[in-house]
Amino acid sequence: MDIEKRIAQFENMAQADASNEMAHFSLGKAYADAGRFADAAQSYLRCVQLVPDMSKAYQLAGEMLIKAGDEEQAGAILMRGYTTAAGKGDLMPKTAIGKLLQSIGRTPPEVPGQPVSVGIASGGVGGAGAGFDPNAPLPEGMVMCVKAGRPGTRMARPPFRGRLGEWIGKNISQETFYKGWVPQGTKVINELRLDLSREKDQEQYDQHMREYLGIDDALLTELGLKE
Repeated sequence: MDIEKRIAQFENMAQADASNEMAHFSLGKAYADAGRFADAAQSYLRCVQLVPDMSKAYQLAGEMLIKAGDEEQAGAILMRGYTTAAGKGDLMPKTAIGKLLQSIGRTPPEVPGQPVSVGIASGGVGGAGAGFDPNAPLPEGMVMCVKAGRPGTRMARPPFRGRLGEWIGKNISQETFYKGWVPQGTKVINELRLDLSREKDQEQYDQHMREYLGIDDALLTELGLKE
């Protein structure tokens, strides 16, 4: 979809339901893809206002502010984000925020009971909740959810057929998909008036799902679903 159409679509969603944090999150990504970094930062900051512990939104807001040339505000947001991510045990955002802080000459804050982390997470997979040992084997029936950055219940079966469905079944928790994405997907269908029997509408729905779950073009290429 054309980037300007995507922006207009997400702007309409955000205006229709100002409390829909994922509409603002998707709008932030669309602005970022269009090179509108200051606007993207504001959308991600709106996510933080709605969901104060949304670690990924802090990370992306700080990144966009740096690209927009506002390192002072970026530093303040990233320091808050680092503390939030550390408190939740969100290793991936914490690591990314630490690297962003270092890029602007700031030292990540010390968080009681949490080591300062600016390296790359092992295996590229998110961390877990507070007190979880990432090196310990997961209990049977659990999966390290890439979206949530913490363990969750493994799905009994992939949510749909195909390589992407299989990947989601192995890397996304049941809670994230069915309690997180499914209600959000219903909002997408209702607000955009999608008819999933139409291929174009199904593509829009799938795009929103991928953005929500953090599935990017690199992963689609790795799965052989995109050239």
